[in-house]
Amino acid sequence: MGSPTEIRTETREIDGGRARRGAALAVVCAGMFLVLLDVTIVNVTLPGIGRALGTGVAGMQGVVDGYAVAIAGLLLGGGALGDRLGHRRMLVAGLLLFGAASLACGLAAGPVSLVAARAVQGAGAAMLLPGSLAAVTRMFPDPGEQARAMGAWAAVSSTALPAGPLLGGVLVDGPGWRWIFLLNVPIVVAAVAGVLLLVPRDPAGGRQHRRLDAAGLVLAPVTLGALVWAVIELGHGDRSGALAAAVAAAAGAVALVLVERRAADPLFPSGLVRAPAFLGANGASLVMNLVTNGTLFVVTLWLQQVQGRSALAAGALLLPMAVPLVLLAPLSGALNARFGPRLPVRTGIVIALCGTPALLFTGPHSPYAVLLPTLVLIGIGDGLITASAVSAAMRTAPPALAGLAGGFNNTARQVGTALGAAIFGSVAGSPLDGAAFASGLHILAWVSAALWLAALAGTSLIRL
Repeated sequence: MGSPTEIRTETREIDGGRARRGAALAVVCAGMFLVLLDVTIVNVTLPGIGRALGTGVAGMQGVVDGYAVAIAGLLLGGGALGDRLGHRRMLVAGLLLFGAASLACGLAAGPVSLVAARAVQGAGAAMLLPGSLAAVTRMFPDPGEQARAMGAWAAVSSTALPAGPLLGGVLVDGPGWRWIFLLNVPIVVAAVAGVLLLVPRDPAGGRQHRRLDAAGLVLAPVTLGALVWAVIELGHGDRSGALAAAVAAAAGAVALVLVERRAADPLFPSGLVRAPAFLGANGASLVMNLVTNGTLFVVTLWLQQVQGRSALAAGALLLPMAVPLVLLAPLSGALNARFGPRLPVRTGIVIALCGTPALLFTGPHSPYAVLLPTLVLIGIGDGLITASAVSAAMRTAPPALAGLAGGFNNTARQVGTALGAAIFGSVAGSPLDGAAFASGLHILAWVSAALWLAALAGTSLIRL
């Protein structure tokens, strides 16, 4: 047994290690917070951006989807590069690129330059997101401790959901929409300093020396981009444009399958992508983001352009969706640590499903209270799903593929975000015709219910 002095020294070292890991976790969460903030803050400011830059629903969808498609298409590459080059390096590089693109967004002269800068923002996010998850799993290797860390990660990063609409409303009604992007720059500078000071370097022996699948890295974003564009064009009645985009998406998908079968180190390792728990967890993540962000997109338009509310008022009215997500993320982590991920994921899906019928009663002049059950129950459901679905996906992968596994889960979520804005915006149509827009919301109630039921069936695969 050691002397009292030795015991006190060891205790201080342990506490110092815990404190450092806690601070590093907060820094890693800051990266995810920025990525999510630039989804939610933009949604509530879209009408203001549209008026300022003279663009309609298609242009506003481009501002959302230019970002989401770039993230979704490039995340796997970001994860694979992190496994090979080190996730700490990718975190720093991604943050720097994200900050530079945010500056370009704030200075954009028109819708085309804004969408292009948003795509570069998405590329930066695709570099940092897998690294953030890989860093968490490396710093917290114990399964129970890791589940709780994932809960904290989800809670901190999810504060972007309530912060985005409120902050966006304040900025749009105050100094202007450009500040929703310019505000990122000082936060990025602080986050980079935090990563360099607190996040441990990747162990050289733990890196995966796989060859990069260059063809897969090109074909994946091209296929996804064409698919999203086909949905947008179909919603706007351009059948020829939709058909051309759909043919491009189908050709890209076929080419991607052929390339992956022949690749020595494929972007989609068969052992990982065929794991039942991996498929079920990522399917739940995709549906969650599709329905949540699709609903957020159309509800924002309904509040502002159908009912004439200000951006700040719309942001405040979206809080019932956002607050439960933040508050329940730690509970999801605790349930996951005790019972495994399937219980909280299933419970969250069922609760979110119960919120869909309220959309059937929403009209152009309906009181806000009619829509409230949809917002609250989606928020509660997402709060239970997020951390546990991420944890389930990460636990199916070996440590050397942690970045790729994180890339897959974030890809699933960002594919959901991109398709959510595209599908929900196309089905709802123009908010300038309030009656037709409300009819679109009624259709989306059934679409949402079908998607939640499919995700619920998929949870039977999660057996961890």
